[in-house]
Amino acid sequence: MDIQAVYALVAEDMQAVNRMITARLSSEVALINQMGHYIISSGGKRLRPMLVLLSARAFGYQGEQHINLSTVVEFIHTATLLHDDVVDASNMRRGQETANSIWGNEASVLVGDFLYSRSFEMMVEVGSMEVMEILAHATNTIAEGEVLQLLNCHDPDTTEERYLDVIRSKTAKLFEAAAELGAVLGGQDAETRRALRDYGMHLGTAFQLIDDVLDYSASPEEMGKNIGDDLAEGKPTLPLIHAMRQGSSTQAALIRNAIEHGGRDVIREVTSAIESTGAIAYTARSAQHEAEKALASLHRIPASPYRDAMYALAEFAIKRNH
Repeated sequence: MDIQAVYALVAEDMQAVNRMITARLSSEVALINQMGHYIISSGGKRLRPMLVLLSARAFGYQGEQHINLSTVVEFIHTATLLHDDVVDASNMRRGQETANSIWGNEASVLVGDFLYSRSFEMMVEVGSMEVMEILAHATNTIAEGEVLQLLNCHDPDTTEERYLDVIRSKTAKLFEAAAELGAVLGGQDAETRRALRDYGMHLGTAFQLIDDVLDYSASPEEMGKNIGDDLAEGKPTLPLIHAMRQGSSTQAALIRNAIEHGGRDVIREVTSAIESTGAIAYTARSAQHEAEKALASLHRIPASPYRDAMYALAEFAIKRNH
């Protein structure tokens, strides 16, 4: 099954999610409507809400709350993007201008807050303390990951372990929550829920590691942002950490300086160091390892097209070029 077949499998549910996104973005404040629709409609793979849908359907769920919770997950993700772009001073995402570059940082932060608070309103409507606990914990962990990343910025001594801690909190946690929510809706036991958490966590980690690879290997058109953005922001991602560890003293010094001061002006030299030390291949192998762990976690799910689709998502996460 390829990624297009996965989208086709949940097309009807995803249309319902999109309708709910539009309905629940509605506000009497015009700027909220304008900005919310801009970023929600700007593309994106919708992988996180898709995970809720696939997980719920894999366990035979027949209600409507998976639509609500998929929307909640997308709102939380969108809020993090709005805040991320302010923190990173980004001006390009998904091939178009970021909201903060159009409307300013203040509006982006406040509309992100609106999306967080709207998502919590919608969680309450589900009427499940288990759901509230999962999403409240995930949102808190994501915030911790953002702060950890801020502490790592411009720090060339960031270790691989510290970096993985960041992406497991900042990126993988919402994948983890999305996968578990479907199991909760499907009435699954604690062991099965744990397996779905593991699947989501490893899938999200693999997804972010491939983002790290693409930051130094894809074209701006493929990525929808400028190559070397992470380096310009002083983010010590895994390709940089590995290249410093394996490179010559000259290469390590070059990368250290680029991380400390933001190094888009030396992107060609840094990319050369990354390539010569095998850092891209190393990071890709790490992503592959995470994807294999994700697949191994699916043994508790009964065979169905939905389980096949979850396998396909893990393959897509590591083979994509954007």
